[in-house]
Amino acid sequence: MKVIQSKFKNAVFSLLIIFSQISLSDESLDKSINSHQEEFQNLALKIWDLAEVGYQEYKSSALLQESLESKGFRIETLPYMPTGFIAEYGTGSPVIAILGEFDALPGISQSSSPFKETYKNNQAGHACGHHLFGAGSAWSAVAVKEWLSKNNKAGTIRFYGTPAEEGGSGKVYMVREGLFDDVDVVLHWHPGSVNHASPRTSNANKSAKFTFRGLSAHAASAPHRGRSALDGVESMNFMVNMMREHIPQESRIHYVITKGGLAPNVIPDEAEVWYYVRHPKEKIVEELFQRTVKAANGAAEGTETSLSYEVIHGNYSLMPNDTLQSLMNEKLIKRGGISYDNEEKEFAEKIYKTLLNPTSSIGDQEKILPYRTFHGYGSTDVGDVSWLVPTAGARIASWVPGTPGHSWQAVASGGTSIGLKGEKLAAQVLSDTAIEIYLNPKIIEDAERERLKRVGEDFNYFPLLGDRDPPLDYRN
Repeated sequence: MKVIQSKFKNAVFSLLIIFSQISLSDESLDKSINSHQEEFQNLALKIWDLAEVGYQEYKSSALLQESLESKGFRIETLPYMPTGFIAEYGTGSPVIAILGEFDALPGISQSSSPFKETYKNNQAGHACGHHLFGAGSAWSAVAVKEWLSKNNKAGTIRFYGTPAEEGGSGKVYMVREGLFDDVDVVLHWHPGSVNHASPRTSNANKSAKFTFRGLSAHAASAPHRGRSALDGVESMNFMVNMMREHIPQESRIHYVITKGGLAPNVIPDEAEVWYYVRHPKEKIVEELFQRTVKAANGAAEGTETSLSYEVIHGNYSLMPNDTLQSLMNEKLIKRGGISYDNEEKEFAEKIYKTLLNPTSSIGDQEKILPYRTFHGYGSTDVGDVSWLVPTAGARIASWVPGTPGHSWQAVASGGTSIGLKGEKLAAQVLSDTAIEIYLNPKIIEDAERERLKRVGEDFNYFPLLGDRDPPLDYRN
């Protein structure tokens, strides 16, 4: 009986030590987060102002690197991907990676006003909030670094500066180069209009630019002497649209004509269309892509044009991890949602009036959505990472509730204090989660066991984009 009592006392004592460590960690972490608030919120706004598109984020990347290097991080740049980098502090295990993105979207310039307004003649805008994503994640990495240093803890914290998430698959090249091979856990977040840390799956996807080449001629006096490259594009589009009836219901296929000629009276000798193909399963994405290629080949033959195509990017679906997500959800609930002051409420109400069929309401940013597994129909290059390393992420309300991603309203919200409040909450939740893992490394074992079970024994990773180099000029 005495032995049992002794073991019970030891167990209780151990728990008290852990809770004491967590309590002290919370205090020191909050102090660190608050001390860097002005710097990292200003950094987010600078990146918002730059609005650099994929693989062209030279100034944004440099700002993040300079900030992290000044805090004692070692910087590793990537010669094959000039705007990508890794910032590292510490030694040994556990190795925790925090992801950061910073690319903007073309064609969606917007000021921080609650009405549609082009900003400084910019051609791009942060309609997916990656300025907040990158700066908020870097903010978290610095807070974790200071916690490791202050508490003399073993372990490594890394910030992965990952360019061109929007259609460029920057993380996939990092995965392919083995840059995540020694990482134990990956953490990330993304701006949104609500708060949750639920396990989420996504669509895998693959894209390519299809270029048709024909023969120029006068469209009125000598049309028989020309062959229209645009006819090739339109014929391909027609066949793919007919194909939609005969593909799995969960599939998504969309395209944009990027080159279609310059004058109606000149038969275009070059035309280009950019296709995305999506489905929850990588195998079906590849099958649909090959059917799309067949349509392109048929279009070229039928219009007597030539065809070439270039795979631009490819992403796996997100692999959820309940072990890590439940921990992150716990930390998010503890932190709570986001409240607006009167000025922010007024801004939000003006934005809300412009939304079409909003799915949430003003005030929902104060809530944490219930924990549940669900499927998102978008895609992300975090997917490839999540198949190889246990990964968890959160969605944080950084836009007016109901705002869809890739909209001018998202750009506007992200350039205000509404976006910056989301950035801070994200930095807190990521840091809380990382520190808990450092204090309890068994979480890593459980998360890895779950990952292996989910991917299956026969899983062998091969990137959907193949062995191509990063398409550094894909936005040109």
